[in-house]
Amino acid sequence: MRPALQIQSGQQLSMTPLLQRAIQFLQLSSLEFTQEVREALANNPFLEAAEASEEDLDGSGTTESAVAAEAPAEPEPAPTEPEPDAVLGDGLSTGPWESRLGGFDSDDEFDPALQVPATRTLRTHLMEQAGCLPLSDRDRVLVQTIIDALDTSGYLSQPLAELIDMFPPDQAPQPEELNVALRFVQAMEPAGVGARSVAECLRLQLQAMPEDRPGRTLALAIVEHHLDLFASRDFQRLQRELQCDDTALGEATVLIRKLTPRPGAAFSVEQAQFVVADVIVHKVKSKWVATINPQVVPKIQLNHVYANILQNARDTAGGQIGQQLQEARWLLRNIEQRFGTIQKVAQAIVDRQTRFFDYGDVAMRPLTLRDIAEAVGLHESTVSRVTSRKYMATPRGLLEFKHFFGSHVETAEGSPCSATAVRALIKQLIAAEEPSKPLSDIKLTRLLEQRGIKVARRTVAKYRDLLQIPPVEIRRLSYRPQQRAIAGGASSA
Repeated sequence: MRPALQIQSGQQLSMTPLLQRAIQFLQLSSLEFTQEVREALANNPFLEAAEASEEDLDGSGTTESAVAAEAPAEPEPAPTEPEPDAVLGDGLSTGPWESRLGGFDSDDEFDPALQVPATRTLRTHLMEQAGCLPLSDRDRVLVQTIIDALDTSGYLSQPLAELIDMFPPDQAPQPEELNVALRFVQAMEPAGVGARSVAECLRLQLQAMPEDRPGRTLALAIVEHHLDLFASRDFQRLQRELQCDDTALGEATVLIRKLTPRPGAAFSVEQAQFVVADVIVHKVKSKWVATINPQVVPKIQLNHVYANILQNARDTAGGQIGQQLQEARWLLRNIEQRFGTIQKVAQAIVDRQTRFFDYGDVAMRPLTLRDIAEAVGLHESTVSRVTSRKYMATPRGLLEFKHFFGSHVETAEGSPCSATAVRALIKQLIAAEEPSKPLSDIKLTRLLEQRGIKVARRTVAKYRDLLQIPPVEIRRLSYRPQQRAIAGGASSA
């Protein structure tokens, strides 16, 4: 065949840069969107902070009143550069803060960040204890070296040989010296710090308990030699290996479950993740209504003075300054479109989950992105972007949009049931169970089937694990020591 050229016509959908930015704006969280608007306000001279009206100050403003209209009724005076903190509504009225700060005249005199207490780290906590020990200068350096090598969980993940290599050859410690320093660290609080494995961590915590603690000896034997059997919940084999009865094993089990595998977790510094509700759900005349939170709507408007000057200067209308004016108008339109879309999707979710707001998780209906997309006339991918990292402030707590979506199971009638509702039913059944006769996964499956919900036993076990509820064996063993203690107290009385 000879090569040939052919001309074909066709249609192809392409996304313009403005459309791409609009999609990116839609999927931003409220805090990220706030930062984007602040940067645009700082870099674009055609944007200015809008003066907050009385309606906005009392928190009853709407989306339409948040973004000012572009056409003013009369010319405005020359604008002044707005302060960054006055750009976006943050929900803090001036009255309560004036009485709370009582004497500060400006924000420069009061820095809220300075009022945050200093974070106490694990290293600081251990170094304070090391300072109280009667150590020689060399031992103090070795103890400090081990403390610096601990990770955030309190474990010594580095081999001691690597720590020895960190010293100069003429000052390198002997392995026994480093072992002595390690024992000093392992004797500090919290118990279990300086361990090199989970078994050693649990052993250190048990050794720190009084010797006459019920179950301590058997618990030590489990964590030192049979931790794998305990982790796999093979209690029958544990009883054969340790030659103990149910009561003794129950006491040891309860004791081990009270231990923490991460002793340094209480001192770990994690950056706080702040969440702001995009939508507020409240009841209006027996109907649940979703409204945009006025605190997340930026209070900005177009600077009409600069815009009129640019329109009169035809030579610069098509240059870089003209492009900034177009971007300012585009931003205002997209702010209105963003919050209008969020409100539309939120209301569609609320309309389909009305029973959840009335009765809780047990009344959650199965819901998919496609259901909402068909209801509001948007593409499914757009709904996915809208529901990503968006939150509702509801009478049942601050919930993410994604909380209302999820998998479902079939019922006896053939209608689907939300997985959230099934988990809530499992939680209720276990909470109401008789402690001496806890419900097994098979029994839970049968009880759900009596309610018209057909699920497999492994599904029930998966949902129970998601709820962080231990299996029936653990719950039964946890109850026996309590029962024995009650019986002992009654006999002594």
